[in-house]
Amino acid sequence: MPVPKHSRMSDVARRAGVSASTVSRVLRGAPGVAPAVRARVERAAAELSYAVARDASSLVTGATGRVAAIVPFLHPWFFGVALSGLVRRLRTVGLDTLVYEAGTTGELAGFIGELPLRRNVDAVVALALSPDPESVRRLESLGLPVVFCSRTVPGRSSVCVDDRGAAADATRYLLNLGHVRIAYLQSRDDTGFSWSSQDRVSGYLDAMERAGTHPQVVTTGPGSGGGWRATAELLASDPVPTALFAESDDVAMGALGVLRRCRVPVPGAMSVIGFDNQDMAEVMDLTTVAQPVTELGEEAGRMVAALLAGEEAGRQVRLATRLVVRHSAAAPLDTTHRPTRTHQPIAKEPHEP
Repeated sequence: MPVPKHSRMSDVARRAGVSASTVSRVLRGAPGVAPAVRARVERAAAELSYAVARDASSLVTGATGRVAAIVPFLHPWFFGVALSGLVRRLRTVGLDTLVYEAGTTGELAGFIGELPLRRNVDAVVALALSPDPESVRRLESLGLPVVFCSRTVPGRSSVCVDDRGAAADATRYLLNLGHVRIAYLQSRDDTGFSWSSQDRVSGYLDAMERAGTHPQVVTTGPGSGGGWRATAELLASDPVPTALFAESDDVAMGALGVLRRCRVPVPGAMSVIGFDNQDMAEVMDLTTVAQPVTELGEEAGRMVAALLAGEEAGRQVRLATRLVVRHSAAAPLDTTHRPTRTHQPIAKEPHEP
């Protein structure tokens, strides 16, 4: 018998020799159908490539087969990579992902409160959010499993890396190379989200304090533009640092750009380290802290599946980072060859005339 292009429930019922209501019960997994009849209906549905719509099924089971992923923004690099790991993992267990962009921290609480009215879901993944107590309360009031990805919330299911420890290790690497004047480039923006900023700068400060070395934190804007501006400021200072530790690879790219523009040899006169190990880090030969971003998303997906299967909430997983040594960091030159304020012009940003 030829298979219709668009099979309907009535087509399955006709082929199986049962009523449409019986087909509905079988495909929704409802009880009360004889095993032989169930097998006949399933065989007919398979032959016709028919599947019951999830929306219709959810009216009976209460499950939607959907997971909401809440992110501050859909860029930069980190969010897309983490989302790809999450989506891929959820797909293997038959779950769809709905992605919501939360916006600023001021909008987050209201956004969470509106979520059930916008679309029903079975669970929520909060990606790189550090919700205030009120937002956490609102998330819990949804009555849904919640997993925090890339942030740790005490007592809640979460997966993250040790940003503080990783930043301390990277700083110690520079100290062990012989650097004393190490500046930290910390990015801030107007969204209110701290990302992992505070943990990373704390790790840097820990290592500098233990080494008895004076820290220098320069707060700048996000991304490569922020790295460019901060590095231009440092090149105009006295004394000039011999090493820069950037909060992210994006910030480090801006630093490398202005150093190249000012003809400051890297790592001959200035060492640079980033954090993330995004694809461009290898292209730019950047020494950086590699965090397993795809794996963060995948592990969050595993946690969601486990919670939906009845696992108790509250499990916390910390994934390992590693320092990837390339050619942007080396031992400092002798003091007589280190860059000084008088050796370097103040650089303009790439988009300036």
